[in-house]
Amino acid sequence: MPEPVNQWWARRQFSRGRAVPYEVGTYRAGWAAYPELIRQYHPELNHGIVLSQIPLAADVFLCWECAVGHRFAATPTEQRERPGQVRRRSAWCPECSALARPQPVVLGEARALPRKSRRPAPALCTKTPDLPAGSAFVSECAPKPASAVEGRLRTALQAVIAFDPAVNAVKVSRPFFRHTEVWPDIVFPELRVALEYDTVGRHGLEHVGKRQDADLRKDRALRAAGWEVIRIRTGKLEPLGPHDLALSSVSAKSIARIIDELRAIRGALFVDAYLR
Repeated sequence: MPEPVNQWWARRQFSRGRAVPYEVGTYRAGWAAYPELIRQYHPELNHGIVLSQIPLAADVFLCWECAVGHRFAATPTEQRERPGQVRRRSAWCPECSALARPQPVVLGEARALPRKSRRPAPALCTKTPDLPAGSAFVSECAPKPASAVEGRLRTALQAVIAFDPAVNAVKVSRPFFRHTEVWPDIVFPELRVALEYDTVGRHGLEHVGKRQDADLRKDRALRAAGWEVIRIRTGKLEPLGPHDLALSSVSAKSIARIIDELRAIRGALFVDAYLR
């Protein structure tokens, strides 16, 4: 049976007939293979007995302190065997190792899983009118168009097809950031088609990375509300949806391609009824 270090030391003094049964450094070579144990061992916690005075196989309880500050009692054999094949620093401390080890799943036993604290979801904007999903309307929250090219595109389309340029939002069923509405660049309410003009911008950061993920989420929200989306992708932007168009500029040819895509989505008979 393991015994406290002070009792073990007294017994060794008696059996060996010496005040110092083992000189300092006697077992230094053996303990050198365990630098983490050398760091965790403190003579002041073990009645002044130095680690190199204790045989590696001694059946004695020693006091150890890990880097985090946990203090625990263990025999030299327990400490040397605890890391196993993984030499993690925390593996020499039973408390650290228990915290890092996945808890076993026992069939038939209910376990309460710890949950991370979540930030409360931001409140939804209350300015969106109470309309059915898919309704087009004029939103007071929609940002003003910031692209001059987008303005030229809207003007060119107005000359060809009839739509209300004041309508700038579509009600959706799922929240999009803090709103239950989305703001396409151009809205065709009667056709239930949204047109987006995408460019990488001056600094090459628009509609890429996380902003592209937001575009895809916006498209899904529109399609869930019964709308379809045409994205004009300029530069090196790849198409995101089945009706996206790769265009380099706003021209008569570009407008014709947009009208053809509207026909492909809603049918020529329906779309041509709105042509000027």
